[in-house]
Amino acid sequence: MEKSTLKFQLGLAVILGSVWGLSEAALGMGLKACASSVSGSLMTGVALFFIALGWAATRRWFVPLLIVLIASFFKLFDALILSLPIIHGAIGNPIFAFWLEGLAFVLLIVVFSRQGFVKRSSRMLLGGGSAMIAVGLFPLVKFATAVPACVYPGTAVPLSVMFAPVAIILSTMTVPLGFYLVERLIADPETGPVLKNKTLRYLVSPATLIICLVLVLLFRLAVPMSFS
Repeated sequence: MEKSTLKFQLGLAVILGSVWGLSEAALGMGLKACASSVSGSLMTGVALFFIALGWAATRRWFVPLLIVLIASFFKLFDALILSLPIIHGAIGNPIFAFWLEGLAFVLLIVVFSRQGFVKRSSRMLLGGGSAMIAVGLFPLVKFATAVPACVYPGTAVPLSVMFAPVAIILSTMTVPLGFYLVERLIADPETGPVLKNKTLRYLVSPATLIICLVLVLLFRLAVPMSFS
């Protein structure tokens, strides 16, 4: 039973990490030059949504980190497609952000484990707190990749700090949404049993990974990227 549960957790992590990686490629602006926009803060909310989904469905701290690992793999795939070094700002910096988001989420879960995150208010605080930690620490990225964080035009303020309120407010909505969707699916008599079916582990998860990788490849080939 434990082995079966572990396979389910791994399969779910692959699915969520793959869809997150695809959404980052499709919606994010990480592979373009620094933009005076809120895109990075929006993607923080999206990232924490997928992380929250994984944890809410399994209640295992390592699942969010596995999801981050899969999403990071998609960024490395981007590097391969675009012939970019791993430490390039379009690759290394987003990966750094992914791990900050995942580690911040796990940290708060460990510290406030007794909360159980049953109440909506606690889930909102989990989302907002995770985002606040992640965006607050992101300027340290220059020490990890040697590429400084993008700054708001005409200032020395990193975009992550400038638009931090957007990331925090959005995450107070996306994280509770992740919990809500999991609870609805598990409670549903039709979808509940399907979630832990062997099909998820042996067919759906690898198929999702492959399909998402192919879509990222097609997206990059169809939309040429420019770098500064």
